[in-house]
Amino acid sequence: MRKAIALTAILLGSTALLSGCDKVKQVVTGKAEIANSAYPEKVYWGDTHLHTSNSPDAFGFGTRLDPEAALRFARGEEVTSSTGQKAKLARPLDFLVISDHSDGFATVKNLYEAPRAMITEPTLLRWYDLLHSGPEGSMKATAELIDAKAKGTLPPEIMDAKAAEARLKKDWLSHIAAVERYDEPGKFTAFVGFEYTLMDEGRNLHRNVVFRDSGNKAATVLPLTSFGTVVPDGLWDYMDAYAAKTGGKMLAIPHNSNMSNGRMFMMTDPSGGPMSAEYARRRLAHEPVVEITQIKGDSEAHPFMSPNDEFAGYGTAGWEIGDLMMVERTTPEMQPGSYVREALKRGLLIEQRTGANPYAFGVIGSTDSHTSLATGDEDNYFGKHSGVEPNSKRATEAQNLGTRSGRFGWNYLASGYAAVWATSNSREALFDAMMRKEVYGTTGPRMTLRVFGGWDFKAEDLKGDWVKAGYTRGVPMGGNLKAGKGVPSFIISALKDPIGANLDRVQVVKGWVDKNGVAQEKVFDVVWSDMAKRVAAGGKVPAVGDTVDLTKPSYQNSIGAPDLSTVWSDPEFDPAVRAFYYVRVLEIPTPTWVAYDAVRFKLTLDPKIPLKHQERGYTSPIWYNPAA
Repeated sequence: MRKAIALTAILLGSTALLSGCDKVKQVVTGKAEIANSAYPEKVYWGDTHLHTSNSPDAFGFGTRLDPEAALRFARGEEVTSSTGQKAKLARPLDFLVISDHSDGFATVKNLYEAPRAMITEPTLLRWYDLLHSGPEGSMKATAELIDAKAKGTLPPEIMDAKAAEARLKKDWLSHIAAVERYDEPGKFTAFVGFEYTLMDEGRNLHRNVVFRDSGNKAATVLPLTSFGTVVPDGLWDYMDAYAAKTGGKMLAIPHNSNMSNGRMFMMTDPSGGPMSAEYARRRLAHEPVVEITQIKGDSEAHPFMSPNDEFAGYGTAGWEIGDLMMVERTTPEMQPGSYVREALKRGLLIEQRTGANPYAFGVIGSTDSHTSLATGDEDNYFGKHSGVEPNSKRATEAQNLGTRSGRFGWNYLASGYAAVWATSNSREALFDAMMRKEVYGTTGPRMTLRVFGGWDFKAEDLKGDWVKAGYTRGVPMGGNLKAGKGVPSFIISALKDPIGANLDRVQVVKGWVDKNGVAQEKVFDVVWSDMAKRVAAGGKVPAVGDTVDLTKPSYQNSIGAPDLSTVWSDPEFDPAVRAFYYVRVLEIPTPTWVAYDAVRFKLTLDPKIPLKHQERGYTSPIWYNPAA
């Protein structure tokens, strides 16, 4: 560890990118080689979206934990949070991507730590004094900075390209050194990454960028900033240039489409013209996975587009009213371009016209925590940022993004996590699994979900080695099912979180384009707990029940099932119609993080605030194309 500390000092003092690269290379020397299994035998849990004190908004809102603390916490160690509270995961994670904002990477921390006498620009001096005036002033300065970034009015000292590059180089190499120290193949994977904070005014178009490679390659480039851009093409150019220069690989993960006001999943290209097949293919090649759920709301589906889905709209309260910065109110016609299920349907429509599908992506969950603490657990919720770490007011206070409010603490979710079916716990295996979309997302519980699609699966397959059968006779989640004989069948297995709630039901969500060229959807209940008593009527399965005791709070696993599995065939299959199928699994009702706060702090809350919910998991789809 002393060598690593010394190396960090060298990197911090480095002014040449390539010499810094050589130093990072020394950090990675001697890592163990690990064997990959023939096919994925284990699911690995992680967070691809975590911010530390290097993110300007996180630091401004009070986070003082650095990347090393974030990595230690994710590995299962106890740390002290920025507000002085002890924090520890009940179970460690398997991997982590620290995705600090490339725009302003470490700038607020550097401003805070700078000698005041060296600051002459009036706005920077004002922000410096606010940052040092206490939590309220610090949050005010950060809100003003976020607004200035969105409006393109940041002080010229921040925007000066040469000075910004020098600062970024130093801080980026220091960050890489920390990540390399904690990457331990076979035990814990630490990815190099950053967040590309793309914004069209207040419309969220952010992407998290993940490197497959170790630090020596990642250090040959700097994180790409989004200043002056409103479309993702520049990010894809950056990724292509990196691959051409180093032979390395990156992927990008769009997130919070729910606050894009329809811009994340458009039917057109960014100019408003028809989307071409080339553009569609390029997008999917760079963005194979989408973040479907996180602290700032769930982006699976909305009742406005899915009125027949009784479970649509989970975690949408407060988020469907406007864009990320509350600059523009959301109108109904914007909604379809903001939710994942609609994007999947739009992808089929675009593919029908062009032959290419830009939205044939897999799905994951992640936290987007700005506390350095990657926790998606309801009873261990540390909030979006350090200003809302556990305290008696955080559930009911208005939460400002920039200088505008409109959301409250209870609108935020304790969500989510990324689950990856990989052949080993290593950068290469996890990254490759994301590229092939053999991944799923949950709102926090670590339930084990698996689905295979094929043409000859039968119920008897579940009595044998059904995983092997799934790989040899079909395709896993994220796969493309080629045309075959008969009706497609799906092996589906769901196991509860080992220390969590029982399962209510398993559903298959199907989307397709009908013969009139109209996108359609339907949700099928395919297996559920206590099926003998909970008989479906009118196409609906009765509610599972409710054991939540809000006085504790607690729940009982006296209802639901620890595991649910089935082989399901599509009863409405038309071999001439392209379609997708994904699995949604619901838990029995459990308390929300607000319910735990209510007991902990003895709160009396407005009845409209939800204190219980049904947490869930979403698998990546399987696609059927009759022309394939």
